[in-house]
Amino acid sequence: MKIAIHDRKNSYSERWIKYCEEKRIPYILVNCYDSDILEQVKDCQGLMWNWSHNDYRDQNFARQLSFSVGRMGIKMFPDYNTCWHFDDKVGQKYLLESIGAPLIPSFVFYNKRDALRWVSNNEFPKVFKLRGGAGSANVKLVKSAAQARAMVNRAFGRGFPSVDRYSTLQQRLWVLRRDKNLKAAMYLMKGLAKVIKPPRCLGMLPRHRGYVYFQDFIPGNNYDQRVLVIGNRAVSHRRYIRKNDFRASGSGLVHIDKEPGDIEAVRIAFEVSNVLSTQCLAFDFLHDQECSPLIVEISYASPLTVYDLTPGYWNVNLEWVEAEVNPQYFIIEDFISSIQSQLKKAD
Repeated sequence: MKIAIHDRKNSYSERWIKYCEEKRIPYILVNCYDSDILEQVKDCQGLMWNWSHNDYRDQNFARQLSFSVGRMGIKMFPDYNTCWHFDDKVGQKYLLESIGAPLIPSFVFYNKRDALRWVSNNEFPKVFKLRGGAGSANVKLVKSAAQARAMVNRAFGRGFPSVDRYSTLQQRLWVLRRDKNLKAAMYLMKGLAKVIKPPRCLGMLPRHRGYVYFQDFIPGNNYDQRVLVIGNRAVSHRRYIRKNDFRASGSGLVHIDKEPGDIEAVRIAFEVSNVLSTQCLAFDFLHDQECSPLIVEISYASPLTVYDLTPGYWNVNLEWVEAEVNPQYFIIEDFISSIQSQLKKAD
């Protein structure tokens, strides 16, 4: 058995490589951006690539590569079921609705007339989102019909950039206010430099136009709950909202969960992951006024270092297991196990 790993700085690959070296798993390093990547991996049993939502190159072909590698009979992480909806909130709406998952009511329109009619017939606030973006980027609270009409007009006019540099700068300012250290100050200065002189790669990302997407606003939440399901394990934490804001994602105000009140969200996450046949899936939940968990969005890739201090995980029977938690190791353990099962069937 041999697996291929695309090594990307500050990604899951760092621990994947460490795992292979510790367990003496044969592996090679490959570059998924090479035109001959399929030739490079044809003698491997698996390919692992933690591709990014904000790299225009990855957006251009990562899903197609995942599907194509699978067609060759080679295991892929993330496989197509796991990643085709990554950073695509519109795709997630259709997917979750198709299986009857408890998604926050979501609405998408592809022409201006229908969108404006919907605005006139609904109450506000609503949450406006672009289909892509993480850490609360491209998410705004629309407080009135007039504001919603302005968003619709822009969506069907000049559109929205994939990365709002000024919103990103505000996020960096929040980090400085939260952490109050030199690292946060340098982080802010780098963001300011990007506003003054935007990196060329940002210009390669497409503008969002020709559609508009809203979700119901769920009041009364001072945190959201993220549940990460990897195979038969689930870990969770709460993310508290910023001061004078409604968004929790990206706040960095984290509390690791091990409480019975969060079990229903864990159960739903396991169920949806099983129905969708995903390898790794993170769920963001809010709770309605009856305290029922509702899915905000899903993602195959999310920051995982937050789980390093987690004292354990839930299994599929919703039993708490005291254990060391290393999500990147969980991913590669399951990946190698799936390859071994495939090889046994072939014998």
